[in-house]
Amino acid sequence: MSGSFPEPEDGLTLRDIHMPPAPSWWPPAPGWWVLFGTVCLIVILAWLFYQSSQKKRMARQRILAEIEQLAGRHPDDDTAYAASLHQLLRRAARRYAADAHLTQGDRWRQVLARIPVDDATLDALMSLDARMYQPHADFDRQRVQAAAQYWLDAALRHARITEVGHA
Repeated sequence: MSGSFPEPEDGLTLRDIHMPPAPSWWPPAPGWWVLFGTVCLIVILAWLFYQSSQKKRMARQRILAEIEQLAGRHPDDDTAYAASLHQLLRRAARRYAADAHLTQGDRWRQVLARIPVDDATLDALMSLDARMYQPHADFDRQRVQAAAQYWLDAALRHARITEVGHA
């Protein structure tokens, strides 16, 4: 055998088998669309999480800055500092009780206790009442400031949990 194909009798030559053209890159296969959609969803969720964490961080920084500003405004006057800090707490507590600005004594403690904090924090915050109205009352400025920061931070977290629960 010579290895060549015989010529057909009618004069037509046969050509070899043609391979189909390579597949086009567009449109992509369905799996690529799913992957693209998943990546887009992850990017959007990450951006929303980042925005949410930024808002939380900024709110917390505003609260801490306001407490520090109060401390700087009344460095030697514990009575004025206690009154200012107490007013800040009452403004924040109005979210949980509409009459928070009017309550006193045990009712005020109940309003503060709506935020899950320990009893030592509540006792420190309740000492603000005594210091505002009794100039020589026992008052640990650092302890009360730390308790106010802790309560306000917990109130901020609690507000977000409540808002998410009602949505």
